Amino acid sequence: MKEYTMEKLPLREKVAYGLGDFASSIFWTLFSMFLLFFYTDVFGITAAAAGTMFLVVRLWDTVNDPLMGMIGDRTSTRWGKFRPYLLFVAFPFAIIGVLTFTTPDLSSTGRLIYAYITYTLMMMVYTAINVPYSSMLGVMTKDSGERTSLASFRFLGGFAGGLLVTATANSLIDYFGAEAGKATGFQVTIGIYSLIAACAFLLTFAGTKERLDPEEVAGSSFREDLRDLSKNKPWFIMLGAALSVLIFNSLRGSAILYYFKYFVGDQNILFFGEVNQGVLSAAFMTIGQVAAILGVLTAIPLAGRIGKKNSFMLSGLVCAGLSVLFFFIPSDQISLIFVIHVLISMSSSLVFPLIWAMYGDVSDYSEWKTGHRATGLIFSSSSMSQKMGWTIGGAISGWILASFGFVANEVQTDESLLGIRLMISLFAAVGALMSVGFMSFYPLSEKYMAGIKEKMETART
Repeated sequence: MKEYTMEKLPLREKVAYGLGDFASSIFWTLFSMFLLFFYTDVFGITAAAAGTMFLVVRLWDTVNDPLMGMIGDRTSTRWGKFRPYLLFVAFPFAIIGVLTFTTPDLSSTGRLIYAYITYTLMMMVYTAINVPYSSMLGVMTKDSGERTSLASFRFLGGFAGGLLVTATANSLIDYFGAEAGKATGFQVTIGIYSLIAACAFLLTFAGTKERLDPEEVAGSSFREDLRDLSKNKPWFIMLGAALSVLIFNSLRGSAILYYFKYFVGDQNILFFGEVNQGVLSAAFMTIGQVAAILGVLTAIPLAGRIGKKNSFMLSGLVCAGLSVLFFFIPSDQISLIFVIHVLISMSSSLVFPLIWAMYGDVSDYSEWKTGHRATGLIFSSSSMSQKMGWTIGGAISGWILASFGFVANEVQTDESLLGIRLMISLFAAVGALMSVGFMSFYPLSEKYMAGIKEKMETART
């Protein structure tokens, strides 16, 4: 085994790594904030059917993510273990992304079947590119501080991708759909985003490097990897905490367009006059992304002062409290709606670089316990928790809308409006509190990990 020495990663490589999440986040934002709305108000299936589809497709993806992680661990090319997938999956990812947001001229049953097929394929290619991309953080460096820095660049890129979508999607959809209809507006807009995402993935491939040995999983079987994982308590804790965070974000994200279209509506705002609800929702999502970037920037100094675990728990408590407050804001208090949203976005976003850095620690802990490294399998759980959290949140969102009597493109009853408000506030707060509960059991403190790394380095000499 070649000797590995700690080194600071160059800024250009961190930026290149961040572009990968810029690409992923373009579609993650579309999934989180636009897909359920697209299915109900444009594509033409019911909220309950869309929610059920989200959950059913995830049953396959639950297996798909760790399987992709184990495949990545056993990949060996001149480009490394994980980077090649960015090169070869980028354009299939883009093509299927467009198909997912295409409305075919079919019967209701035919459209539902089409939605199941394209959504399943979308999740599969997302796994095939995002699991290897996520796993790269574990093999680019062993330095915990550099990993946290990489994770921060990742999420700066991620929120920049989200910002691109929230700032432009509604306008582009309206522009391209002005004459041809909203379905065409969605299709063309997603085509533009898909091309941008594919190019960003290729730049990540070209600008990054895997430095750790392509070890050392050849002597272990899939069954042994899964057995080791089943005994990894910190992995289960991180899975639960990350899943809860994503449920929180998914419930809020899925509710935004409904919240403004049906509850807030058009508003007369001082200095701006009459403002369309579509403009308000776009501004709401965009300012949330800007606030999220500020939140990511606070992750490193906050974690350095009070630790990753305490930072994570503080974020969850603040998000839960502010989400409860959000429920009681009247529809005409636009300034207060935006202020609370900014605070929630800042607080919730700081956990994301922490999650990825903590998965790096979980991977080191696994290597220390078992004697071999399964980076792809460990990091695939992060992708799995992301998609499961979004899916469970999306499924619950669809079921909430249906159970409260939501009917697309109609004036909503007081009951359906209550359901929309609960999605974006009190129900989301439950997810934030669940993440705090899981994280309270997380054992891998900075001091503990320093001891593990010292023992591992001693064993290698």
